Amino acid sequence: MTAPGFPAAPPLDVAAMAAARRRWASRAEPPGALGGLEDLAVHLAGVTGRCPPPVPVSPAVAVFAGDHGVVTDGASAWPSAVTAAMVETMSAGGAAICVLAGGIGAPVTVVDVGVASPLEHLANVRHERVRPGTASIARGPAMTVEEAAAAVDVGGRIAGELVDAGADCLIGGDMGIGNTTAAAALVGAVCDRAAEDVTGSGAGVPTLGQGHKQQLVAAALRRAEGWADPLDLLALLGGLEIAALAGFYVTAAGRRTPFVVDGAIACAALCVADLLSPGAAGHAVAGHLSAEPAAGIALEHLGLRPLLDLDLRLGEGTGACLAFPLVKAAAAALGQMAELPGEGSAA
Repeated sequence: MTAPGFPAAPPLDVAAMAAARRRWASRAEPPGALGGLEDLAVHLAGVTGRCPPPVPVSPAVAVFAGDHGVVTDGASAWPSAVTAAMVETMSAGGAAICVLAGGIGAPVTVVDVGVASPLEHLANVRHERVRPGTASIARGPAMTVEEAAAAVDVGGRIAGELVDAGADCLIGGDMGIGNTTAAAALVGAVCDRAAEDVTGSGAGVPTLGQGHKQQLVAAALRRAEGWADPLDLLALLGGLEIAALAGFYVTAAGRRTPFVVDGAIACAALCVADLLSPGAAGHAVAGHLSAEPAAGIALEHLGLRPLLDLDLRLGEGTGACLAFPLVKAAAAALGQMAELPGEGSAA
């Protein structure tokens, strides 16, 4: 099912992938000795349509921020005001994502797509607010379908701008108190899993306890039973930053630009992106396995193998940044390793 206005993702280039496998077979190593790194290089060949795939040297990070009405129902240990405070920290370069992105040479674009507090005074923030936070998904729809589509469009436009500016690998991040609740509900709905399976502690166990958070997710899932359209699902259960991330991934796949997916919120967005544009998830690189249970369930559902497992659960794109050097190494190894003596030239 493809949502109206969203084309299916281009298929992976099977000829380039076959050429990459042949090239690995002739490199100066025992067959398969680089394990998952070889699989990653083959995947990059399929995404880019080139063998060997180009070594990414210009990664770019976009962090989408939005607030969640379900916080008023006790979904988080933190108040919604922390979202705005963290966006300000990001705009000043002091957040974890800024440090880790700097380590890989990636500029960070911080996007207010739905923060409740006014942020117009922050010069280093893209002001793309669709609405000031969502409504509580435990009580009703998070937003309208039109607002969900607008947030998806924000993410898609920014991905396109980054690629047009020369980015050759995209990393999406998130910021939003309460967003693990929305992500859990989305993953539960897409993957047909119960609230207790997908609900984790997020940024900290809510004051009313983990069981209360599960009840909020369960209430949201009951309201979403029988969903049919991915934009409807986003409107029912999503967040504005999750919708923007979904659009970011759809465009990255459509532009054949490698993208690295982060934690639970990003994985929920990728589930939706793959519904909006079937095949989009097949272009993704799973950066890491988040400690949030929804992430592992989503990755299994999408058939993706995470590169790292460090018990991370911060979000922001941090785990994806940590995984980027492996993406770069995989492409470089396939492209630059010598042939085995006596082997014929491989593509």
